[in-house]
Amino acid sequence: MAWLDFDTQYLFLAFIGISAFLVFEAAYLLFFQNASYRNSINRRIQLLRDEPNREGVLIQLRKERGLNRGGDYRLPVEYLNRLILQSGLSLGIGKLALYVAVVALVAAAAMHVVKGQPLYSGLTLLFFLTAAPLLWLKFLRGRRQKKFGAQFPDALDIIVRSLRAGHPVPVAITMVGREMPDPCGTEFGIVADEVTYGSDLEMAMRNLYFRVGQEDLPLFVTAIAIQGSTGGNLSEILENLSAVIRLRFKMRRKVRALASEGRASAMILASLPIMLFGIIHLVSPEYYSSVWYHDITKMALAGAGAWMGVGIFIMHRMVNFRI
Repeated sequence: MAWLDFDTQYLFLAFIGISAFLVFEAAYLLFFQNASYRNSINRRIQLLRDEPNREGVLIQLRKERGLNRGGDYRLPVEYLNRLILQSGLSLGIGKLALYVAVVALVAAAAMHVVKGQPLYSGLTLLFFLTAAPLLWLKFLRGRRQKKFGAQFPDALDIIVRSLRAGHPVPVAITMVGREMPDPCGTEFGIVADEVTYGSDLEMAMRNLYFRVGQEDLPLFVTAIAIQGSTGGNLSEILENLSAVIRLRFKMRRKVRALASEGRASAMILASLPIMLFGIIHLVSPEYYSSVWYHDITKMALAGAGAWMGVGIFIMHRMVNFRI
């Protein structure tokens, strides 16, 4: 086939480029990554190197996350502001709106060049101004919450060891903010700064839950609140909580491993029609030419796509469930 005829010299040059990139990456990981990690464990520590005033750093972190100086929402739409806050973006609301507008305009212009119809361009502009940012923010929030959940047991262990050494709870939380990477490090560091500058511990912990939204945090916040009002052995409670969270993660990984066959089957079944269509179109470009522009073909493709979407949703629910 004609598309398989290519000069092997270009393939050789491509492999040389890939090899050079891998060598550069290995050198960077070997010589520079450890130094970079020591200099900035998390975002808050990085800001403290340039600005020793902790109150100024706290205000800057709040503004980066879409909050005002006092820690309240800046946008009137609570759902959108909370989504931006929990996604962990540090751009600020102004820059985020600017980037969304630029991407939407570029996508609408590209659609206008391809289709040449104002309707398609308007729909593309509307999608990238509304649905696309929300989906992207939800993806970032889910990824950040998973990362926080994976770090949370280690943070609890640091607090337990600090409490058993005789430190009060705020000092133990400060140690987490100093020792842990993001997102746990910065979030617990913000808690420590809020307690330092006038907030009570329970309110600071509730603010932590609002900023992160991770499902294990209410247990931690409740334990801190009960210990602050009635007393008790907080180190033992947090140690048991850490063990329970680790067992839940272990169970989730076990279930994920058992459901791997179902996920593979779902991906194969979902991609097979699209792959067959692409292969047929590549081998015989004129195969669909006689029916491609008929209205009934478009309706049939839309119906098949909708039915395929229902099947993909059902398979997704069969192999993905909460524990």
